[in-house]
Amino acid sequence: MIARIKGTLAEKVPGEIIVDVAGLGYHVFISLNTFYRLPEIGQSLGLFIHTHVREDALQLFGFLEQEEKQLFLLLNNVAGIGPKLALNILSGIPADELARALKEQDVVRLLSIPGVGKKLAERMTVELKDKVLTFSLGDGRMGQSQLMRDALSALVNLGYRASETERTVRDVLQEGKKSLEDVLKETLRRLSH
Repeated sequence: MIARIKGTLAEKVPGEIIVDVAGLGYHVFISLNTFYRLPEIGQSLGLFIHTHVREDALQLFGFLEQEEKQLFLLLNNVAGIGPKLALNILSGIPADELARALKEQDVVRLLSIPGVGKKLAERMTVELKDKVLTFSLGDGRMGQSQLMRDALSALVNLGYRASETERTVRDVLQEGKKSLEDVLKETLRRLSH
């Protein structure tokens, strides 16, 4: 299995690229969000890869961040979503927004993604809401540290809703609380009012 490719960007068109690695060109499918963040042709590029093997094809799907790849893999586990549809979904919404929409069960936002109908949007929220609870993007766009993930996990296990709890935990962390105990105490105090 190919898990990572580092080479020179040889060609790019929306949805796919060719990466030259020591003279060997790898054809890689990408989301439009990844496409718009690519370097110029001839420059160095590193991608996280998901290798999809079918009876008649070996396909590579590429991602600039490991977290986007993880979200792609989560989407692939939803009944009715294959790798092409998962990539189309990631083309229609940035990964951090998708994770947030799934966490908050925002079916209306999911319906705005091309290729996602009502039943699929509902299935995605039911199957993925808990799996994306502690999901964070590596560049910090969602701002979730390990402390935040631990606090969220503890509070959700106590029965609090993830969407309202996440906002409160984020506010508490911005005020400078450093220990899990302090974050939990302050968050519980605020949630009880």
